[in-house]
Order: sequence, then structure tokens, then C-alpha cells
Amino acid sequence: MTIEENYRRVLQEVRAAEERADRPTGSVRIVGVTKTVGRAEVDRGYDAGLRDFGENRVQDAKAKFAPPLPSDAHLHCIGYLQTNKARDAVALFDTIHSVDRPELIEALERRAAQIDKSIRVLIQVNVAGEEQKHGCEPSDTEGLVRQIVDCPHLQIAGLMTIAPLVGDAEAARPVFRGLRELRDRIAALDARFTLPELSMGMTNDFGVAIEEGATMVRVGRAIFVE
Repeated sequence: MTIEENYRRVLQEVRAAEERADRPTGSVRIVGVTKTVGRAEVDRGYDAGLRDFGENRVQDAKAKFAPPLPSDAHLHCIGYLQTNKARDAVALFDTIHSVDRPELIEALERRAAQIDKSIRVLIQVNVAGEEQKHGCEPSDTEGLVRQIVDCPHLQIAGLMTIAPLVGDAEAARPVFRGLRELRDRIAALDARFTLPELSMGMTNDFGVAIEEGATMVRVGRAIFVE
């Protein structure tokens, strides 16, 4: 199948999940994960209608997205971000999903201030408690939200998580529900903590993630490989 056919199929599955969850059509954005493909495939995804693209590594994004994407496309940093890459990340990306520690917040604010850019960020939470996964502890999330709210050049957009890789998507449901419930608890504490975005769900489990409240799903293989 072509990238266009794959994207159309994924979009149909996303819309079906929105309907099952009694959510408005178009309430979920598909972030096409491009870490395994080149710029030609990215451009075909764009031509098919994809407008959000996610990269794991800053150096790969620098090479892949020069020249820049069209102005209506959005680039997301979805992988672990080292503090020494903050300058390039702020310059490249529109949204950073993987903020998980105070020193990274400080670096992003400093670099964003230098170029007077406002950037959306999400806090990555290790809901499942997997040792091999990045992300803050759920109990640390509120403190990071408060730190970001006090940064003039960072916009707190929401939370992100990566569920364990499981054979049955239903097994990931408690992780997605846990992120949503954590978001709801924190949002209730302060009017500044709106946290509209939940970035959760990938190729194997995005339908369940949408049912549990995902607003962004990160899909790579189902669009660019299968």
C-alpha cells in the first residue's frame, strides 16, 4: 500500500475511535513519526494530507527538514531531549513532547528567550514505571507544570506518555487512563493548568488511547511502512 492509502486508512481508524468515544470528529491529531524514513516519504505524507510530523532525534530533524516544511506543517520533538540540544530543538520544533526534568525546562526557556520564540511543551510522564523508559514520575508532574507556567517563553500544552509494548492494546488502557486522570487532577488545582493535550497512543494501540482521551497519537509504521 502507498503512504497515501496508509494515511487514509489510519485517518479512518482515528475517526472511528472518535465516534466510539463520542468525541467530535477531528478532535485527534495524527503525528506521523518519521524516524525511519527520509524527506521524500515525509513529502508524500504531506501530499496525502498529514500536517504533523514527529522526530526522535534533533540531529536527524536538522538534516531531514532542511529546507523547512511548508508553513502549515508542524514539527514535533517526541524523543528524549538532551539539555545540550535545547538550542537546536527550540529553533526546529513547534512542539516538544518529551520534557521531563527541571534542568531541561531551564535550558528550553533560556534558548527560547534568546530568539524570542514561544514554544509549546508537554511533560512526558512514565505512567507505567518502566525502568527503560524516560519520563518523570507521576508524583513529580505537578512541580514541572508549575515551573513551566512560570516560564514566559514556554506554553504548557499537556502531558505525554509511552505505554508498554503489548500484544493486546487493551492491556495499555490503564496507562492511558492513568495519564488522563493525572491531567485532570492537576488541571483542577489552578486555572493556569489547562493542559488540553494528551499525547498518547502509537500504531499498536492508538484506538484505545483515543477512547481514553488522547488528543494526539504518534503513528509511524502504519503510515510509512505497512
